[in-house]
Amino acid sequence: MALVLRYVDKEGCIRERFFGVIHVRDTMALTLKEAIFSTLSQHNLAIHNIRGQGYDGASNMRGEWNGLQALICHECPYAYYIHCLAHRLQLALVAASREVASVHQFFSNLVFIINIVTASSKRNDELKEAQAIEIATKIANGELETGWGFNQIGILKQAGDNRWGSHLDSISSLLKMFNATCVVLSNIAADGGSYSQRGDANFALNQLLSFGLVFTLHLMKDIMEITHHLCMALQRKSQDILNAMHLVSSTTKVLKNFRDSGWDDFLVKVKLFCEQHQIDIPDMNAQYIARRGKSRSHHDEISVVHYYRVDIFLATIDYQLQELHSRFNDHTMGLLVLSTVLDPRNRFMLFKIDDICKLAKKFYPNE
Repeated sequence: MALVLRYVDKEGCIRERFFGVIHVRDTMALTLKEAIFSTLSQHNLAIHNIRGQGYDGASNMRGEWNGLQALICHECPYAYYIHCLAHRLQLALVAASREVASVHQFFSNLVFIINIVTASSKRNDELKEAQAIEIATKIANGELETGWGFNQIGILKQAGDNRWGSHLDSISSLLKMFNATCVVLSNIAADGGSYSQRGDANFALNQLLSFGLVFTLHLMKDIMEITHHLCMALQRKSQDILNAMHLVSSTTKVLKNFRDSGWDDFLVKVKLFCEQHQIDIPDMNAQYIARRGKSRSHHDEISVVHYYRVDIFLATIDYQLQELHSRFNDHTMGLLVLSTVLDPRNRFMLFKIDDICKLAKKFYPNE
């Protein structure tokens, strides 16, 4: 277990130091707590002086009753647990992607498609060549502007599990290189070195050219662009807490506005993309047929537009809003906001005696 201490020195400066690596026999909360207390005691650091603790979002760390933070708070009531805000956002985005089945399947297909196209240097070269041909054709037809830094040839980007912002890069790169990706997959499906390569490429191409994948591709791009600025801001080494809370609030408002009034424009954009790439658009007023090949029961009959609007569009955004609300609306958020009144910048511009009193009475009554 790695232990890092943040403290205030004699000059009043905040310091953060790596304290050491502690061997533990298991990761049970009680074991970790005993190891931390023992290590601090060995260095003559008083346990009752702990004023904060921070871990990841694992249940054994942040559990409300038996987690490590709860066990420490039981003996040190002012050792408030602060969960990394950037990690909270990460968990909120991941949860939303897992709860909607079609979105979860989309990310699986996205990884599958990119892995096939970028499996070798030869395929990467084919992708770049296809891009170069497409760009030259569009420039000749007057569809693209020319200039310094314009129309750069890129690569498909992999999404990292622990950095959700990388998913936006991955989605954006696929949209930018959509035609070139189709060309490479078509070549592999026709001339692949084995049956499995040709079969995988054919399946990936069919998925890529389906209305469902294109719909979810655009939906996740729009949602991630809304949350991207918040994601980048929360990863800064120095972040104003009030500004962070404002960003969370404004991000939530933009998402809600997209949910309530963005459907029509979004559907038009998806349909236009499908027309440009000759992708079949389903009859939105027809009855939706589940993939298993049987229609839903009579009392549950829905149209295609209902499926895409309610089951995917609204469901994905609602899960996102729900996660943002639950993960950025706990006890410690109030502590962080009230603590900003102690910010010494600009001659304590944020100083408010009423908030100082609230901070003391609510969070440090015995002090």
